[in-house]
Amino acid sequence: MKLEELRTKLVYQGILLGGVALLTSAALSFASRATEADIKAAEAADLKQSLTQVLPGEYENDLLKDTVTLPGKEGDVLVYRGRRAGKVEAVVYRVTGRGYAGAIVCVMGVSREGKILGVRVINHKETPGLGDKIEPAKSDWIHSFAGKWLGEPAADKWAVKKDGGVFDQFAGATITPRGVVGAVKGGLEFFEQNHAVLLDEAGGKS
Repeated sequence: MKLEELRTKLVYQGILLGGVALLTSAALSFASRATEADIKAAEAADLKQSLTQVLPGEYENDLLKDTVTLPGKEGDVLVYRGRRAGKVEAVVYRVTGRGYAGAIVCVMGVSREGKILGVRVINHKETPGLGDKIEPAKSDWIHSFAGKWLGEPAADKWAVKKDGGVFDQFAGATITPRGVVGAVKGGLEFFEQNHAVLLDEAGGKS
């Protein structure tokens, strides 16, 4: 093959390869844009399902759009608010405790009176068969928070029984429930400290 023919062939192959790469990139970009709305919709549906697990009942507003962000002990806290007749009747937000294997992330719902409507663990790395009893599918333990508030039990009783509190611990896994109890208590303290803003009262703004 002559040198000039080889050069022409190489240039052609380069152009062809570049064209294929460009078309592939364009196709991927189009697919990403086409599925972005579906992905966001699925994420919103998952989030809403998590919120409704700890916020029983019907509310007139879109929880995902009625929010307020406030500073917490471990950074900003995004709070979702449920309204009836324009009045905030309940709020939902995340709290985090320290377990045996790392952070335990919970979502908790609180009524305007400061009582717990529900708590669910949404992320943890605790030991299967021991610490995972914080999951409702494995145990009813997490449901024990419903109806409680900072006055019931008393502040010094917000602990596992091994520490003089009222909440059960798990055999061989005391650290896990201890972390969740501490996180939930901290969540109630957060509500008490910020209730006027959370309930959109006394000048509270979203």
